[in-house]
Amino acid sequence: MRGMGNMQGMMKQMQKMQKEMAKAQTEVEATEFTGTAGGGMVTVKVTGKREVLAVTIKEDVVDPEDIEMLQDLVLTATNDALKQVEDTTSQKMGKFTQGMNLPGF
Repeated sequence: MRGMGNMQGMMKQMQKMQKEMAKAQTEVEATEFTGTAGGGMVTVKVTGKREVLAVTIKEDVVDPEDIEMLQDLVLTATNDALKQVEDTTSQKMGKFTQGMNLPGF
């Protein structure tokens, strides 16, 4: 019955890893990320849950004649912030999935 002890040990390892993964995920979700565009003319702050908290636009960049540029800057800043969330999530969660062939990771 040596195999059963091995199985229990493996289950304990999996439970420990699940707890650590949940903790890492919670840390990412609690973190705020700031994306910028136009040299800081537009900033977008998001949570690790990918919720937008704030959009800040410097007055100098507001040009009624060029709304498209402003829209592009907001889009770029938002995508920058979301990429930071993605990169941080991959970095923190990657250590758990490394070497495992888990679908979806």
